[in-house]
Amino acid sequence: MRDQAETLRIKIMQAEGQLGKAVAVVSGKGGVGKSNFTMNFAIMLGSQGKKVVVVDMDIGMGNIHILLGESAPDSLSDYLKGEKELSDVLLHTSYDVDYIAGGSGMNTVLEWTPVMFEKLIEAFHALLKQYDYILFDMGAGATNWSLDLLMSVDDIIVITTAEPTSITDAYSMMKYIHLRDAEKQFYLLCNRALSQQEGEETTSRLKLVMQRFLEKDIYVLGSLPEDVIVRQAVREQTPFSIGHRNAAITKALKIVVLRFLDEPNQEDIPKVKTNFLNKLRSIFSKGRD
Repeated sequence: MRDQAETLRIKIMQAEGQLGKAVAVVSGKGGVGKSNFTMNFAIMLGSQGKKVVVVDMDIGMGNIHILLGESAPDSLSDYLKGEKELSDVLLHTSYDVDYIAGGSGMNTVLEWTPVMFEKLIEAFHALLKQYDYILFDMGAGATNWSLDLLMSVDDIIVITTAEPTSITDAYSMMKYIHLRDAEKQFYLLCNRALSQQEGEETTSRLKLVMQRFLEKDIYVLGSLPEDVIVRQAVREQTPFSIGHRNAAITKALKIVVLRFLDEPNQEDIPKVKTNFLNKLRSIFSKGRD
């Protein structure tokens, strides 16, 4: 009865006001520039008038705050443990984007309690009411928690590079998710491409494989070039889209963002139809005893 009552409560809250979308950014392997993409992508969305919050889900290895040149003494785990309020861990920047740090103590949330999960649902609902997009910067590798979250979000942005291992891992990630939820929308991006041709060949290859073997169409966002500006921006601890507005990668990222916003499924954001919270609760109740 409690699960039914909670589902009804969420539906009522959804009807009271429109909710944003939950989007996960993933990669099959580490080292593809996922976190850098996520933060700069969020900033670019902000420049297009969207309200965005980034939640760093790289458990124990969160680095979003480092890319921003900021310290993050409080994290999501502090909120879940009841040590901080959501307003304490929700950090604001001057770049049209807010964020919640991962924190080195995040591994404690792997031992879920009912109270923690209720707080998680409350936090995500509050964020969905306040923002057009929650961007989850997922850690490399798969855990029970990260897979639960991926199966719940509305859309998934998959980051790959042209390296064969990265392509294979990206396909494996999409295949795993697709076989469990064939309706999940994938957006594909090739990062660190040495040329536009290399980026196009990489995304085309993955798109073709998904169509041929899984009968699944994915939306290609394009590619971002290998650019020394990225390393320079990391050293400067300023997002490249802010510190290097005229760089080739910044211009390419703007095209990617506009493609994401122009894709048919992105019209009329925010949307009431999101069922992220319901899916997350359903998966949690079935998969956690």
